[in-house]
Amino acid sequence: MSAITTHVLDTSRGRPASGVVVRLEVEGAARSWRQIGKGATDADGRATNLLPNGFALQAGTYRLIFETGPYFAAQETETFYREVVIVFTVSDPEQHYHVPLLLSPFGYSTYRGS
Repeated sequence: MSAITTHVLDTSRGRPASGVVVRLEVEGAARSWRQIGKGATDADGRATNLLPNGFALQAGTYRLIFETGPYFAAQETETFYREVVIVFTVSDPEQHYHVPLLLSPFGYSTYRGS
């Protein structure tokens, strides 16, 4: 399991959101972003292998980009958000950072999980 993971729950359906594409990026110089990982949520709504093998997590600013538009299109559900972007700070690279997303077609929330 990577040091950064996520879990997407579709609160409108009361179940995990499988098949949501998630990109992981790190902020570099001059507020530029570089993609360091990509994956999709599994049948349980989890993405646990976003960081490539051997990637050394460092303190800094990261963001998860969830491609929610295609997920809701596959459900034949109208949505307001094409994507959800969560920007967060890694202050201690030795810790695990779990960033869940509670998702519905017209709203979302997130928190730091364990």
